[in-house]
Amino acid sequence: MAKAVRAVTMIPPTINPLTRQAIVATVKRRVAGYARVSTDSDEQFTSYEAQIDYYTQYITSHADWEFVKVYTDEGISGLNTKHREGFNEMIRDALDGKIDLIVTKSVSRFARNTVDSLTTIRKLKDAGCECYFEKENIWTFDGKGELLLTIMSSLAQEESRSISENVTWGQRKRFADGKVSMPYKQFLGYEKGPDGLPKIVPEQAETVRYIYDLFMSGKTITAIAKQLTADGIPTPGGKEKWVGRTVESILTNEKYKGDARLQKKFTVDFLQKKMKVNEGEVPQYYVENSHEAIIDPLLFDRVQEEMARRKALGRSYSGKTIFSCRLICGDCGHYLGSKVWNSTDKYRRVIWQCNNKFKGECKCGTPHLTEEVIKAKFLEAYSQLLPERDRLIEDCRLMQETLTDCTELDREMKEQLQELEVVEELIKRCVDENSSAALNQDDYLARYNGLVDRYEKAEGKIKELEKKRTERMAKADAIGAFMFRLRELDQPLEHFDERLWLEVIDSVTVHRDGDLTFKFQNGKEITV
Repeated sequence: MAKAVRAVTMIPPTINPLTRQAIVATVKRRVAGYARVSTDSDEQFTSYEAQIDYYTQYITSHADWEFVKVYTDEGISGLNTKHREGFNEMIRDALDGKIDLIVTKSVSRFARNTVDSLTTIRKLKDAGCECYFEKENIWTFDGKGELLLTIMSSLAQEESRSISENVTWGQRKRFADGKVSMPYKQFLGYEKGPDGLPKIVPEQAETVRYIYDLFMSGKTITAIAKQLTADGIPTPGGKEKWVGRTVESILTNEKYKGDARLQKKFTVDFLQKKMKVNEGEVPQYYVENSHEAIIDPLLFDRVQEEMARRKALGRSYSGKTIFSCRLICGDCGHYLGSKVWNSTDKYRRVIWQCNNKFKGECKCGTPHLTEEVIKAKFLEAYSQLLPERDRLIEDCRLMQETLTDCTELDREMKEQLQELEVVEELIKRCVDENSSAALNQDDYLARYNGLVDRYEKAEGKIKELEKKRTERMAKADAIGAFMFRLRELDQPLEHFDERLWLEVIDSVTVHRDGDLTFKFQNGKEITV
């Protein structure tokens, strides 16, 4: 009997495994376009509009394609998909089965981050949605598509890194050249002038001066924020409610005195665009007189000194009046605090007495004071300065020279920084030796801990020197403000001046006999 011939008949597939559509069916592919430009320039905007028009016509010209939509992102970087609303909407629609094919110009338009690009493509592939990149002629359902995409995405990412480095270099070059830029939309008081330099906005500048005046009148940062909100003054960002953080940033920003510290922050990750406060990792540049000042430099420096004083006092400073934390009991050394007498009738008055007066067995003998008495005695003490005005100004000038001469501090600082470098290297060698050879671990730990102690000691010394330097410069600024006021007011005062009080008085000691010893910013003491 003859052996039967085996017959094999191929049954063709009826469903595309990727699109899940019937092969014999004539269903049109649902196609979307994606357009993105990464800047807000006019040229790019034109490109943006052109991309939309191009993809609309390109898709509708294919008889077997059904136009869905052109998804767009304007002025958005391709490094990260997080803030690309148009892109994210397109991906959601594709995963929901609304799109079969996405057409875009190039891999770099889709994403410049290799991980984002491949992850997204694979998600779309699993959902049966293909992508076509015109420039590279890559179809993601093609066998070689993913390999080519990996290569092109990596190149796009490298291009972004290169662009980022060039931009960063350009910024740092501008910093080194002393060229100042500001985030004008979020910066109160300035706008970009026709010459590219900051230009004062008069109305906003008045708000800035108002903030400095409120602070120097004794108000706390929180109280200033509440006052600005109550006055209906908009924040730098155009909001109604002020917060203390915004007020503090205005009070501490050197740009308001016409200087500029550049590169306070820097980008640490070009992919995520993460910013970090510059703590010495990259150079900073300080430009003096870079633009027109809103706040007088002497006032700005006085504000910084007053802010440091308040922070040192901590919770003791209330900011309710200009006398807070300035009146000291001659018996116990505690501050005098305000008390209200007869608060509910017409004889109401505010008095100042030692906060420790009725605490403990030994009560302080210092008397209470009214604000009228404090003000009158201040006027008397200040008038006694005037006959010695010229000599005091010269003494202040010499004191300033001494305080601002930080040659010895800088020398010690340099020595300690060199010590840190040496110890860092010794610690590294110690760890490397222990990892590459069998050492006695007790000896190793003793050596290692000794080096760490040495490092921490040098680090502590540096912090101490920095603190001394800051204190010296703050004192020099305070003396500078004192000299300025002495030159300005060369006649006895008829009325109490709050600003003068804050600028020239360091502290006031209250004695048992009712006398007050006024200690001025230059160290001069007068008892009245």
